[in-house]
Amino acid sequence: QVHLVESGGGLVQPGGSLRLSCAASGIIFSINAMAWYRQAPGKQRELVAGISSGGTTNYASSVEGRFTISRDSAKKMVYLQMNSLKPEDTAVYYCNLLPPVRTYWGQGTQVTVSS
Repeated sequence: QVHLVESGGGLVQPGGSLRLSCAASGIIFSINAMAWYRQAPGKQRELVAGISSGGTTNYASSVEGRFTISRDSAKKMVYLQMNSLKPEDTAVYYCNLLPPVRTYWGQGTQVTVSS
């Protein structure tokens, strides 16, 4: 049974930073590309950043240069370092495979950027 558990969200002021973590279990983590997604109120879920099994990364243009995705295959963890946060980054953030598997969505972690 697959579990993806996100943590690390919170309330932060514009310009601040947060580091999200995703703990994976029940999958052969090392061979899967992983990604972070987000869903803002009233909007569709969107891809934020992805990382291949070999460490190749890609980012949405809206976060390029501000966010960094990384993975630790030994710990089965995926991270998202978010810097220079903006109010428009406010959303629930999820991790999943890339491409995502519908039944793997977790609860997500809320990120709110506000002064």
